[in-house]
Amino acid sequence: MSETGPVSADRPRVLVVDDASLVRMYYRGTLERAGFAVDEALNGIEALERVLTSTYDLLIVDVNMPKMDGFSFLRALRSREPTLRSIPVLMTSTESSEGDRESARAAGANFYLVKPLSEDVLVAHAKALAGRRP
Repeated sequence: MSETGPVSADRPRVLVVDDASLVRMYYRGTLERAGFAVDEALNGIEALERVLTSTYDLLIVDVNMPKMDGFSFLRALRSREPTLRSIPVLMTSTESSEGDRESARAAGANFYLVKPLSEDVLVAHAKALAGRRP
């Protein structure tokens, strides 16, 4: 069961990892309207715990968070068993330099987007990376 109730097997599951409650709320609402089941984590440590106990089709991960940032979380995730290494990751940040994009790729992100994200951009990338049509 997700935080919003039972999850249908045909709904792609997304974990949104961001320390900003307004960002999580915006992503949740947008993705749920698009047919995704959404869980949330406040930082990389909480996200790692969730990923180790649940199955996700996509992770949307912020870079700058307390306790464990997005890069550290992603490196920890990608160093684990193959099933965790293969989960698609969309990394987001307000940082827009090419160095930030390179750091995201080096950590194992599949794609990097600069915030703020429009609903259309968020849903299009989520659908493409989850590999399913919600």
